[in-house]
Amino acid sequence: MSNGSAIIIAATILGLSVLGGSYLMVQSLDAASSQLADLGEAVAGLDLAAGPAKREAPRRRGIDPNKVHKVNTAGSPSIGPEDAAVTLIEFSDFQCPFCGRVNPTLDQIEEAYGDDVRIVFKHLPLRIHPQAPMAHAASEAAKSQGKFWEMHDLIFTNQRELTEEKFVEYAGQIGLDVEQFKVDMASPEIKKRVDADTAEASQLGVTGTPGFFINGKFVSGAKPFADFKRRIDEELDAQG
Repeated sequence: MSNGSAIIIAATILGLSVLGGSYLMVQSLDAASSQLADLGEAVAGLDLAAGPAKREAPRRRGIDPNKVHKVNTAGSPSIGPEDAAVTLIEFSDFQCPFCGRVNPTLDQIEEAYGDDVRIVFKHLPLRIHPQAPMAHAASEAAKSQGKFWEMHDLIFTNQRELTEEKFVEYAGQIGLDVEQFKVDMASPEIKKRVDADTAEASQLGVTGTPGFFINGKFVSGAKPFADFKRRIDEELDAQG
């Protein structure tokens, strides 16, 4: 092949390559233009004047503190008259340090308000506290002999010693029939009472201790006296 022919062939190939590249570029541009057009139609279909979509209001977690809840107090140990203007119900756990911490506050409420406030104790031994169920059974066994609050105070004063031996010792200290106390502490009937309170707490949505209901309105945690006072005073004021 002569040099002239080779040059002509090379020029031809180069020309075809240029044409092919141009064709491919045009096709790419056409595709891009088509996609842009589709996007433009999609944007045009949006109601931009409506603004961003409204977010749904967040759902309330836990118990509604403004709702008046009905709590069963029949048979529960209590201090104060049943017809008191304010009923303060506590779901408590004998092994819970916060429950132990709030007891002086409850004593202060009792002293400050007298017969205007009734304090009711409800059982809620949490699963994370393995010694709590026996402590609650001991308190109910003492209640069967009319000494719930005496046992209640001894258990909370000695929260680090939640053993059967200690509960039996306390029973002797407060003048209980110790042998009957032992029988009662292990009885299915007493376990049923504790379990009933625990089930009610679950139905109400109480998941931690201490949990309070002041005239049916929920209050969570070991609040200071001033917080309880404000809420109790509101209830008393509402009743004139």
